[in-house]
Amino acid sequence: MTIGIGGAGSKIATALDPGATIINVSETELGKISEAGRRILASLHHEGGQFRGSRKDPSIGHDAFQSLRRELLQLARGELVFSSTGGGTGNGITAALIEELTALDEAVPAADKTRFALVLPYAKLEPTEFTRNTIDLLGGPVSKAIDSGSTGNIFLFTNRLKFESRLREDRFNRMLVDSLSVFLAVPEKNESLALLDGHIDFEDFNHYVSRPFFNHFTYFDYNPSAPFAAQLAANPNPLLLPPEAPIEALFLLEVPKGGDPTAFYEILEYFTRLNVSPVYSVVENPERERPFVTVSLLYSRKPAELLDDFGRISEEHTEAKVRKSIEQHVELRKVSVSLREHAEREVKKHGSDEDVLSVLKRLGKL
Repeated sequence: MTIGIGGAGSKIATALDPGATIINVSETELGKISEAGRRILASLHHEGGQFRGSRKDPSIGHDAFQSLRRELLQLARGELVFSSTGGGTGNGITAALIEELTALDEAVPAADKTRFALVLPYAKLEPTEFTRNTIDLLGGPVSKAIDSGSTGNIFLFTNRLKFESRLREDRFNRMLVDSLSVFLAVPEKNESLALLDGHIDFEDFNHYVSRPFFNHFTYFDYNPSAPFAAQLAANPNPLLLPPEAPIEALFLLEVPKGGDPTAFYEILEYFTRLNVSPVYSVVENPERERPFVTVSLLYSRKPAELLDDFGRISEEHTEAKVRKSIEQHVELRKVSVSLREHAEREVKKHGSDEDVLSVLKRLGKL
């Protein structure tokens, strides 16, 4: 079972699993999802809240978490939770859930660890509030979760490809789900296809995804005659944030029928040079014409470092707003006026012998 929190998280969760549980503070948003196994309305205690949603305010989602705290903690055990980090509902409820998991006194068994698929905004083109909400979530609850080891893998997806390629939301969601499905299918392929070397069964895979690290996975046609390092560098997953040096790794190599299974040694040696002992498996897939590899890298780069770009772009947006405000504030040019000079000009213009002082007195009356 998967869980979707907020509007964006619910759409992605149900795209992967039509039987997913979806959660929102807005009845209207819950009703927009055509398929769902279960719908949970998180209660709010202010007028109109159930219909208006969280309005980009994570504090509203955070407060609403209390209405389903016990139930959600139980539902999320061992499951995959989808959420967007920019909005109010997804950010607020997810932050509260992660805080609760981090604060647990007892150690969470590997099988019960909750994994999170977080969709980050593209700071360059999305509202500044989304960026700030994301910075608060990753720099706070997520950072503590990584340190505490209380959650499983955290997938950091990004909206960058959606905006740069101008994709429809439903198409982008389908791309994200299809990509994640390739990684999640690793143990199924290991079980259904002929095993040639190594081993990744469901128990091995579940143990791997229970590790408290960020997960960057990718996949591509593998050329055994070319260096694996160059191929991996050329084929990052564009739907995820770029990875750091891995702490742990996993790969599945699929070779065509009659293909050479020893091609995996080059991949193994690559990780050995990084002092990483990967979990791996080699299978024969008769549907493949060329070798195909699925690779996962686990890393623990601190969210503070991950958010350098978010912080920089947020500052640029703020500076631009300040600049525009200054430009819109028009100051009138100060002009110094000498009444004596004006009076003398008047006297000369009218050819009058009138005394300058009397002119000044008349101007004063006017």
